[in-house]
Formats: sequence, C-alpha cells, structure tokens
Amino acid sequence: MNADRHSRPRVCIVVAAPLTLKAFMLGHLQALARIAEVTMVADFTLEDAAFPWPAEITRVAIPIARPIAPLADLRALLALLRLFRRERFDLVHSITPKAGLLAMLAGALARVPQRLHCFTGQVWVTRTGLMRFLLKSADRLVARLATHVLADSASQREFLIAQGIVAAPKSKVLAHGSICGVDTARFRPDAAARERVRQSHGIAPDAVLFLFLGRINRDKGMLDLARAFAEAGARQANAHLLLVGPDEEHLRTALSTAAAGGATRLHYAGITDRPQEYFAAADVFCLPSYREGFGTTVIEAAATGMPAIGSRIYGITDAIVEGETGLLFEAGDVRQLAHCMRTLSGDALLRARMGERARERALRDFSSAVVTAALLDYYAKLLPRRVD
Repeated sequence: MNADRHSRPRVCIVVAAPLTLKAFMLGHLQALARIAEVTMVADFTLEDAAFPWPAEITRVAIPIARPIAPLADLRALLALLRLFRRERFDLVHSITPKAGLLAMLAGALARVPQRLHCFTGQVWVTRTGLMRFLLKSADRLVARLATHVLADSASQREFLIAQGIVAAPKSKVLAHGSICGVDTARFRPDAAARERVRQSHGIAPDAVLFLFLGRINRDKGMLDLARAFAEAGARQANAHLLLVGPDEEHLRTALSTAAAGGATRLHYAGITDRPQEYFAAADVFCLPSYREGFGTTVIEAAATGMPAIGSRIYGITDAIVEGETGLLFEAGDVRQLAHCMRTLSGDALLRARMGERARERALRDFSSAVVTAALLDYYAKLLPRRVD
C-alpha cells in the first residue's frame, strides 16, 4: 500500500469556501482520487465534517477569506507554504480569485512543479477606479505565477487574452466549457417536482414561471430582472418570477419595489440543496448577469428541458445558443430583457422547441462525464509517475 502511495502523483486542490468543492468539484475529485493522492484545502468548519466527503481524499482546513484581509491573508499564505513544502505536491490546482492568488504564490515559493489556476469569472469587470486596477492586477499576477491556466468558457479565455491577463499558449478550455458540467441524471424533467414546488409557492400548474437561481446581488442583474418582470408581467397576467438563492445584499425590499404591480407574483425560496427541483418547476430560466465565467446554471436548466434568457456577455454566450436554446439581450437593457420575457411567456411552442434543443445540447456537450474525462486527460499530461 505504501509503495502504491509513493508511486502515485500528489495533487492539492485549493478553494476558499467548501461550497465550491461541493458544488463544482466533487465528481472530479472522486475520479481524480483513482489516479492520484488528493488533498483539498478550504476554510472547512465543524459543519463541513458532517458532509459525506470521499474517504480517500485528505481535507486540510486553512481559513481563506473572500474579502481582502491583509493579516488573515498573510496567515493563510504561510499556512499554504508550509503545507506545500511538507507534502511536496506535484500539482496545485486553485479555483476562485483569493484562493488562486494565495495558492499560486505559495506554490511558486515552494517550487511546486505544476501550478494550475481555473478562472471562473472576473470580479473586476463591474468595478471602477483603484479597486478595478488592484483586482485586475491580482488576476494578472495569478496567471503569471501559474504554469497552466484554465478558463471555463471559450469567450472568457478570449476576454482574458485580450485584456492581457493570460497568455494564449498557457491557457485552455476543457471540452466545450464549464467547470464541472451537469449531472444529467440529477437535472432532468421531473413532473412530480414541478407540481410540488409550484404548490409550495401558490403558483398554478398552467402559469408561466420564470426562474433565477444563484447568488442574489446587483452584479447578477437582479434589479434589472425585477423591473423587466414588472413590464412583461403587466401584459402576461399568469406570469410568475421565482428567485432562489442567498440574498447577499439584502435586496428583497428593493426587488419587490422594482417589480411594482408584479410584486404579488414575485416569489422567494432562499438557499436550497435541491436546485434540480426548482429547474424542473420552471418554464424559462433567467440569467441577466453583468459578469459570468460560464453560466453553469443555464446548462443545468437546459438539462431539465428549459430555455434560457441571458445577457450577451462572455461566458453566457457560450451557454446559450441565441435563437436555438434561448434568447440574449444587452446587459443592463431592461426593455430588451422584458421583450425576451414577453416573447417566451407568450409562445408555448417556442418554449418547448428551445427547451428540447437546450436539453439535447446539454446531454451531448456538457454532461459531467464529458467534463470530468477532459479534466483527467488534461491532468494526465501534467502529472508524472512518482517513484520515491
């Protein structure tokens, strides 16, 4: 057993929040553990101990805060440096901005031979002034410290290259994009879930239900969505809007105000560990975001047979094929968004046709099996066989 351990490459996955591992990396980690020794680093808490993590994967708790916190960040950097020097990993793979900055810096100082960072969206896109400069510079430093870079969509990779963040030769997109793909056995049409969710929110079976699922904040275009729903809903009396996810900026009152006359048909569900049921319950998915790496939720919605409306920005344009699997509008243009909502709410045949094409594409190009296979193939090219 010891001989086998020493002959296997050693990989460390670094993120800030354990939720990133649970939501995006679990399938990859389980597959990776079959060919390598895997350690995962995150800000694990006692609550995370109850989660059914794969037994063969080592967990290391290092507090990595999402906000800028110089002293805490320095402590996390030193902890990562000690870990990397002690464990002599062959590859360190980071995801999310803060984890990337700390892991790539510690990896370079510890001389980890392969340092891989995955970009999943750029915070600085919606910032201005000094903060934009600092955050953009941090991304540029991460890319320079990394030996290899992944982007979770082709359009995001092109954007990063055009902005001078990454170099084309060291960057890649796995398969057709997405950080993890979609579990097509979990995300599928489900008539029972559709009925159950609608009943719980007092939404009629024949109502047209628009859905947003994700972090509720301004960068996601939530106020635009509420205003567009007010306009579209005024002409479609049986239209409803359901928002699912954490209200990060306490926008509920502002959203209800923005929805105006449609506020009585605006519903909230909070955080869920069963997103597939909400996708199955809805008719149209909406992602009016101002920044997005790929738009995984669009593909999850597609797997349930649902068309999507999304802003025409990098990342989302990879997830939606305009006119085939959904509709696109210019980010921030409430009138265009309302027009898209009216178009789909008023045409059941169009929704059905786009939903069918969206599901076909999700199953063909974005299944989790496809993306995991692409990641393992990529790892195989980077990882040596260890013989200590």
